[in-house]
Amino acid sequence: MQQQNLSLPVITLIGIDTRTNNFKYETGPMTSKIGPCAQRYGQEQIFNQITNRKKPGTTYCVYTDYESDHAGDYTFFIGEEIDADVAESYVPGEGLKKLVIPAQNYAKFTTESGQMPFVVLSAWQKIWQMTPENLGGKRTFKTDFQIHDERAFNPMSTIVDIYVGVA
Repeated sequence: MQQQNLSLPVITLIGIDTRTNNFKYETGPMTSKIGPCAQRYGQEQIFNQITNRKKPGTTYCVYTDYESDHAGDYTFFIGEEIDADVAESYVPGEGLKKLVIPAQNYAKFTTESGQMPFVVLSAWQKIWQMTPENLGGKRTFKTDFQIHDERAFNPMSTIVDIYVGVA
């Protein structure tokens, strides 16, 4: 996994979300909340309901509203970025939500090519084991996210960028 530390400005997204927990729900396909949320997003083509998309086809998977850390409850959000010039006044359509990712510092990881969802799960397991020195700072547990762009179109050879908030 390649790593880079950087700062990003505010990012505004429109999409859908669910509340979950890695150890209560995300340990198996029968209890997972992330899988069904992502499937709904794709099957119902929710992205087509989002106007003013900045980069159509680039999906953000966001982990936010952490109760504590990666072991506690958090909100999973999936959606697309909207243009900054309309972000403040943008009102999402029915059933959609707006999420504002605050400006912050990140450790950015680019995964190796692999099969979805295993390539992402493997990357997160490595990140959870990292010390603040390895990450380039202490995790903030404010907002972390993944970007699924054209490199993620083939589920058998997916590459994803993972951004972990650090201070």
